[in-house]
Amino acid sequence: MLNMWFIIFIMFMIGNMIFVSKHKHLLIMLLSLEFIVLSIYLLMLFYLNYIEFDMYMLMVFLVFSVCEGALGISILVLMIRSYGNDYFQSFSLL
Repeated sequence: MLNMWFIIFIMFMIGNMIFVSKHKHLLIMLLSLEFIVLSIYLLMLFYLNYIEFDMYMLMVFLVFSVCEGALGISILVLMIRSYGNDYFQSFSLL
């Protein structure tokens, strides 16, 4: 059981390191965010099974993570249609 907690923690840290280091491409940032969400989902799944709690909170978490993914994909499509790539360097807020 302790091995699984350690693997989930390593997954979370790897996702955070990729998110921080690969900040030039929007697609890689979105994939690392989804990886972080997956590790948090696994952490919640094992924790709620460990304390024998109801799994209703996991459904709420999945709904919010799907909404986050759909919003990220729509921003990515909008950015690629407008600028032709997913670099943050070509994206200007002015």
